[in-house]
Amino acid sequence: MQIAVLLYDRFTALDAVGPYELLSRLPGAETVFVAKERGPVRNDQDSLALVADRALAEVPAPDIVLVPGGPDARVAMDDPEILDWLRAADATSTWTTSVCTGSLVLAAAGLLDGRRATTHWLAFDELRALGAEPTGERVVFDGKYVTSAGVSSGIDMALHLLGRIAGDETAQTVQLLTEYDPQPPYDAGSPEKAPAALVAKWRAEAGRTETAPAGTE
Repeated sequence: MQIAVLLYDRFTALDAVGPYELLSRLPGAETVFVAKERGPVRNDQDSLALVADRALAEVPAPDIVLVPGGPDARVAMDDPEILDWLRAADATSTWTTSVCTGSLVLAAAGLLDGRRATTHWLAFDELRALGAEPTGERVVFDGKYVTSAGVSSGIDMALHLLGRIAGDETAQTVQLLTEYDPQPPYDAGSPEKAPAALVAKWRAEAGRTETAPAGTE
């Protein structure tokens, strides 16, 4: 099973690395980072680079496609080469997935038309404008399309996929060995739970930008 993680300039690192850390543990899995060209790709903080070992043309038919998000997801949304690759890869993929604003990229490729999907909570309106039906769920399955909400939810999505592909015991084993047992010091991880003033601040900030920020960008 080949898992292709798409990289593009200013992607959010955890969107890619979180699911990678879990999905790469699938028995027999080959995980590859792909980009328009081989080589390092910088993250949204310009403080980290992941290396794309393959160019898009070298990975024509992955079993799982994973699209991370980022505050500049439009870099990928407006790139014909990336969108064409997504459409071609999706034609034969078993699962087509995204984290955070990565679902905007899938929607821009026309892959989420009329489908239930999720994204970062600040990007629901844009996802709807691109033809999808946004939900407030953390992980959404609609056929073979699996989308997850902001940044950290990619880890949850990966666990869901592990269970569906390899069974509950494998997923539980990976969760145990990675000690994924979240116990955050705050209960502010969604707009329903966070202080209203904080939510309003970021809604106002998103209104001044073309694409909603991921995390605290």
